Amino acid sequence: MSTAPVTLMVARRVARGRYRAFIAWLNEGRDLAADFAGYLGSGVLAPPPGDDEYQIIFRFRDTGTLAAWEHSASRRAWLARGAGLFEAPHEHRAIGLDRWFADANGQAPPRWKQAVAIWLAFFPVSLLFQLLAGSALATLPLVAKVLVSTLVLTPLMVFLFIPLSTRLLAPWLRGECTVREQLGRLLHLRQA
Repeated sequence: MSTAPVTLMVARRVARGRYRAFIAWLNEGRDLAADFAGYLGSGVLAPPPGDDEYQIIFRFRDTGTLAAWEHSASRRAWLARGAGLFEAPHEHRAIGLDRWFADANGQAPPRWKQAVAIWLAFFPVSLLFQLLAGSALATLPLVAKVLVSTLVLTPLMVFLFIPLSTRLLAPWLRGECTVREQLGRLLHLRQA
């Protein structure tokens, strides 16, 4: 059993006309998970325009604490209450960064592509953090500045921005297109 932090990513398509009930149900599930030992956080990635598949991310201290939550009676009851709110669920577990990028067959892109995807998420978020909080932290000693910034940025990166980056860059990470083609697709989605 792994002692490394583990992430459970679940994709669920909202059933037609059930958006508000689905979002309320998701929030209930996140609150429920927060009550379990080993819970590190969770997040929800909204689908891009024209899609209805939400990515729900739960992170636990290790596989044992995730398993305790997954097999709990309260989680089973929560899933039962969600019946009819979503369609076509599928789950993916990730342990470590390689697994974060792995496809359904367990194949991960080259490390340099993983590094690019992480940097593309990390740079703008770090820049924005420095613009918003840099002056407030300027008088702190170096260790305190680094401590505060990593405490704020790490959860944002792990639960929101790295998953978003890997989702947006997925065709490029899998080698299905070039960087230029992927940027063109992303720009086209924004204009649509």
